[in-house]
This record gives sequence, structure tokens and C-alpha cells, in this order.
Amino acid sequence: MKKTRHTVEQIIVKLREVEILIAQGKTIGEAVRHIEVSEATL
Repeated sequence: MKKTRHTVEQIIVKLREVEILIAQGKTIGEAVRHIEVSEATL
């Protein structure tokens, strides 16, 4: 698995994206796959 460092702004954008996807009815698993992180990371 590729390890990268993200800025605080990038992390916030990804978390907001997950919130939007979950609000649209996606599962947590689907949402984290969409932003390319693991469920454990989230």
C-alpha cells in the first residue's frame, strides 16, 4: 500500500467528501473506497 502524507486541508476535504457520500446513502465501506483510504484509517 502506498504511504503518503496529506496536508490538513486535504484531510478535511476527504472527511467532508465521506460525510456527503454517507448522507447520500452510501455505506462507510463504499465511501472510504471512493476516497481511497481504508476503513481503519477513517
